[in-house]
Amino acid sequence: MSGIADVSGHTLAQLVSLAGRSCVVTGGARGLGKAIAQRLLEAGANVLIADLEDAVGEAAAAELSGRFDGTCLYRHTDVTDPDAVTALGDHAAQQFGRVDVWVNNAGIFPFVPLEQMDADTWDRVMAVNTRGVMLGAREAARHMTAGGGAIINIASTAGFRGVSPGLSAYVASKHAVRGLTRQLALELAPHAIRVLGVAPTYCVTEGNLLAAQEMGGTKVTGADIAAMVSTPLGRVGVPDDVARAVLFCASDMAMFMTGSTLLVDAGETC
Repeated sequence: MSGIADVSGHTLAQLVSLAGRSCVVTGGARGLGKAIAQRLLEAGANVLIADLEDAVGEAAAAELSGRFDGTCLYRHTDVTDPDAVTALGDHAAQQFGRVDVWVNNAGIFPFVPLEQMDADTWDRVMAVNTRGVMLGAREAARHMTAGGGAIINIASTAGFRGVSPGLSAYVASKHAVRGLTRQLALELAPHAIRVLGVAPTYCVTEGNLLAAQEMGGTKVTGADIAAMVSTPLGRVGVPDDVARAVLFCASDMAMFMTGSTLLVDAGETC
């Protein structure tokens, strides 16, 4: 094992640049995933967005490709399906010639009180949020073992503590993502593959707004959420807050880091 590269002689521009690299972002059609794809493209990468929402995903890929020099493509993918995830990795390699960064972002968070929780709902959350991360990491590693790379798993502050009632499956799944991140970091270190987690607090996204609306029965706006959410840093999170952290993890700025889960929480877990 020769170890990872020493990049201390690189300029800041070189450290941040992802020029020539190729990335996969699951759950990339909207919200956090789309913001992550945008920052990776801005840094010079090519990006393959994976999602289940075809119309939204194709529109996102077309929009982002039109704004940056890199190529952004879309592929329909169910992250719980091993064959689909394998095909996703193969497609990225075929289109771009390599896979350097894989962001496991896809996730679901149904609100179900424990006494109403059925096994199918529990299993679905675990399948998307935990098995999906394992399948993505496995596929990423298969393509990265020759040249190294970075796997970034989107966890949550719910992976550090309990949160609101009705999220037992989500909290359990995100604790599992943190543990898997640490274990995979050890297993993949000999291949120069770094594995990091990013744990956001609540951010204003389309999915979170819809969930709040379903819970309350009335339309909820980002301004409504901002008025209700309080953090030590004084504002609610937005997708780009998370995307910038993911870019840091993916770039050579984080070359000497693996196994950690970075909190992007405005001080919420202090």
